[in-house]
Amino acid sequence: MDPKERSTDKAAQEMIARMAKAGQENAWDRLAAQMPQCGFGKQGVCCRICAMGPCRITKKASLGVCGADVDTIVSRNFLRAIAAGVSAHSDHGRTVAEVFLATAKGEAGDYQIKDVTKLHKLAQEFGVKVDGRSPNEIAVDIGEIALAEFGKAEGTQLMARRAPEPRKAIWDKLGITPRAVDREVTESLHRSTMGVDQDYKNILLHASRVALADGWGGAMLATELQDVLFGTPYPGRGEVNMGVLQKDQVNIIVHGHEPILSEMIAAASQDKELLAEAKKVGAKGINVAGTCCTANELLMRHGIPIAGNFLNQELVVATGAIELMAVDVQCVMQGLTNVAKCYHTKLVTTADKAKIPGVEHVSMDERNALNTAKDLVKMAIDNFKNRGEVYIPKQKSAAVGGFSFESINYMLGGRYRASFRPLNDNIINGRIRGVVGIVGCTNPKIPQDLTHTTLTKELIKRDVLVLTTGCATIACGKQGLANPRDALDLAGPGLREVCEAVGIPPVLACGSCVDNTRLLVSCTELVREGGLGDDISELPVAGACLESVSEKAYAIGQYFVASGALVVFAKEIMPISGSQNVSDYLFGGIEKDLGGKWAVESDPVKAAELILAHIESKRDTLGINKEKERKLYDMADRRALSVE
Repeated sequence: MDPKERSTDKAAQEMIARMAKAGQENAWDRLAAQMPQCGFGKQGVCCRICAMGPCRITKKASLGVCGADVDTIVSRNFLRAIAAGVSAHSDHGRTVAEVFLATAKGEAGDYQIKDVTKLHKLAQEFGVKVDGRSPNEIAVDIGEIALAEFGKAEGTQLMARRAPEPRKAIWDKLGITPRAVDREVTESLHRSTMGVDQDYKNILLHASRVALADGWGGAMLATELQDVLFGTPYPGRGEVNMGVLQKDQVNIIVHGHEPILSEMIAAASQDKELLAEAKKVGAKGINVAGTCCTANELLMRHGIPIAGNFLNQELVVATGAIELMAVDVQCVMQGLTNVAKCYHTKLVTTADKAKIPGVEHVSMDERNALNTAKDLVKMAIDNFKNRGEVYIPKQKSAAVGGFSFESINYMLGGRYRASFRPLNDNIINGRIRGVVGIVGCTNPKIPQDLTHTTLTKELIKRDVLVLTTGCATIACGKQGLANPRDALDLAGPGLREVCEAVGIPPVLACGSCVDNTRLLVSCTELVREGGLGDDISELPVAGACLESVSEKAYAIGQYFVASGALVVFAKEIMPISGSQNVSDYLFGGIEKDLGGKWAVESDPVKAAELILAHIESKRDTLGINKEKERKLYDMADRRALSVE
C-alpha cells in the first residue's frame, strides 16, 4: 500500500516506506493481515460474557442462549467498554494521588509541590485548613481526600460539585451523580453480567454515571494533582515530529501516559555527571523526546520535543536513532518488541502493572525515582556505541503547548482581571461562533492525522475556537496548527481578530487525554461568566474524536454527552450499529434526558458541517444570532442615555 494512504505525515510516510523495504512489520501491516475484521464485533452484537456463548445476533438467531436480545447485548458491550476506559484514566489518577500523598509526607523526596497557588485553591474546594500550615501539611490532607475519592464507601464525587447547578440537578433527578470510581466500575461489570440488567436504557444510564466518575472524578483529580505536583502548564514553545531526534546525541523516548516517570527522566537527562558520560561515548548530549500523551505532558511543562503520536511509536524506533524507549502504561504496542529487535534500541517497561514478555523491566519506585531515572539514562548512554545505520526524517514543526484553564484565564484578563469575559463577549457578538474540543488517538483504519487536522482547519476558518488534547494535539502540531503564526493565517476574520487582540492562537493545545477535564472546567466557566445560558447543554460547543483507538475514548465521549455536549465519532469506530434502539437513543433520545448526544460522521468536512449546524442552533436558541439594528445617535439621543 502507498504510504500516503496510511499517513498524511510526511515523516511517517518516509519511515513506513523504509520499514516495508526492510521487511519490518508495523500497525498498518498487522491491520491488513486482520482483514476482513469481524463484522459482528464492529456492530457490537457479539456476546461472550457467559460460558453458554459466545453468542452473536443474526437473522437466524435473534437472541443469545440466555435470551438476551440485540439491545441488551450492544448496550452491555458499550457499558463495559466505557467502564474499561474509566478504569484506565482513573487508575492513572489513583497513581498520581498516591505519589502526591507520598511527596507530601516526605516519602518521595525527588518530587515536590510546585504550584502552591493551585494547592491553596484545592484546599479551599476540599475544606482543608490553610492558615499557619506548610504546603506539605496542606497537601497531606488533600492527598488523603483525593485518594478516598476512588474507593470511599459513601457520598458522591467531590469534583462533580464544580458542575453548573442545572447540570447537577439533572444528574440528581436521574440518579447518576457519580459515586466512588471503584464502585461505579464494579457496578458496571455487575450490571452487564448475564442475568442482571437487561433494560438497554437502564444500562446506558449507568454508562453515563460511570463515565461521569471519570470526567468529574478520577481524570479530573489526575489533572489537578499533576498540576500541583509538576507545575500548572503555561504556554511554551517546542517542536513536533521525528526531526526532533538528534543524530549526534543519545536519544531517549518516553512513551505512555503517567508523568511520574517522564518528569524524572527529563531531570536525569540534565545531570552533569551523566552528560559527561555521554560525551565519553562520543555523544554531544542527551536528547529526551516523547510519544503519545507523555509527550504532551513534557511539552507543556518543559518544552521537551515530541517525536510523534500513537502510530509513530514503531516508526520512531525504525529510525535506528533511539538508544532507549521507556514505557509505562496505556497505548504501548506489543509490536514494539519486534521492531526494537531489528535495531539496537533497548525497550524497557517501568510500571509493575504493565509488563511485556521478553522486555527488560525496571520498576519505577517513586521513593527512589531520580536514581531509577538515572539508571535508565545510563543504560541509554551505554547503548549509544551499539548504533547501526541511522535515518532521521527532517520534518519537524514549531509548536506552542500548555493551555491550561488557568493560563487561558490569565491570557484573557491578566493577573488581576483574569476572566473568561472577553471570550464570552466575543462568542455573544459572533466574532467567535463557538468552541470545539478535538481529541483522541490515531487509528490505522484512517490515514494518520487526516481527520484531526482537516476538521481543525475547517472549524477555525469558520471562526470556531479549537481546543485539542492527546494525539490530536500532536497531529495538529506536525502540520503547523499548534504554531500560532501559521494557524492564524488559516483562521476566519472574527476568530483571528480576537486571537490577535488577546494573544491566544486559534488552536489551543491543552494537554494529554486526562486533560480533557480542562475542557469541562472551561465549559463550566463559560456558563459561570454569564450570557451563554445556565448549563453546558446551552453552550455553542461540541467535541469530536474521529480517530479513536482506546476504550478511554468512549468514556471521554460519554462523560461529555452526560455533561450536555454533542460528541462526534467516526462511524467505523462506534460499535453500536447492531442495535437500532441503542443507536436511536444515543444519537437522539439521550438528549431529552441529558441535553447532550452522540453523532457519527467519518468525513471530517461533513463532520465540521454537522458541528457548525449544531453550534448555530445553540446560538439561535440563546438569541445571539439576531442582528441588531444599527442606530445613528444624534445629540438629543446622547443626552437621553442614562449612565448607571
